[in-house]
Amino acid sequence: MRSNGLLVDVKGVDKVFRRGAERIRVLRGLDVEIPEGEFLALMGPSGSGKSTLLNLIGGLDRPSAGQVRVAGLRIDNLSNRKLASWRARHVGLVFQFYNLLPVLNAARNVELPLLLTGLKSKDRKRRVETALSLVGLSHRLKHYPRQLSGGEQQRVGIARAIVTDPTLLLCDEPTGDLDRKSGDEVLELLQTLNTEQGKTIVIVTHDPHAAARASRTLYLDRGRLSEEPVE
Repeated sequence: MRSNGLLVDVKGVDKVFRRGAERIRVLRGLDVEIPEGEFLALMGPSGSGKSTLLNLIGGLDRPSAGQVRVAGLRIDNLSNRKLASWRARHVGLVFQFYNLLPVLNAARNVELPLLLTGLKSKDRKRRVETALSLVGLSHRLKHYPRQLSGGEQQRVGIARAIVTDPTLLLCDEPTGDLDRKSGDEVLELLQTLNTEQGKTIVIVTHDPHAAARASRTLYLDRGRLSEEPVE
């Protein structure tokens, strides 16, 4: 892993959701720093706020209070338009259930984020081929999701996440729908992207086996982070 200074700086973040008249405080004055090149795992019970924190770091949501900075830029007070543009350039997302479009083959699914850029068709094609090669699926370019195993679909999802060469790779339970063998292959791939490509990765997981692949694990419970599991 390489580290070239602080990449993510979350300070004093609260997140409150409203359900009718009820206020649900999910995050409470939370601070976290993530160096460039780190592979960080976030663990904690269901409903502890792990995915909420991931969404704040990725600019998919905004805090109720506090600040979120990525590479020195405060993203929590960007306009919706600027935030969407920033997210398209800097964030790659990997989901538990892959979120591939069944009517598109692997190459077309991976190409989707590039359609938001000004790249020409030949440049998009080159990037797609490179991304699929990095995840070991050069031979599956023309295959549709229904023709791929769960592990292969998740690797296509990772290729889609890295095709824009994002600053951050954010993974929400990326092995949660996979058997152990396929999950290990996906975790091995994420480790390689971290160690060999220098990608900064944050992974939300319930699985200690998955968290063990990360270089650091933080535990979230009742809206607060700690370096040790909460009893």
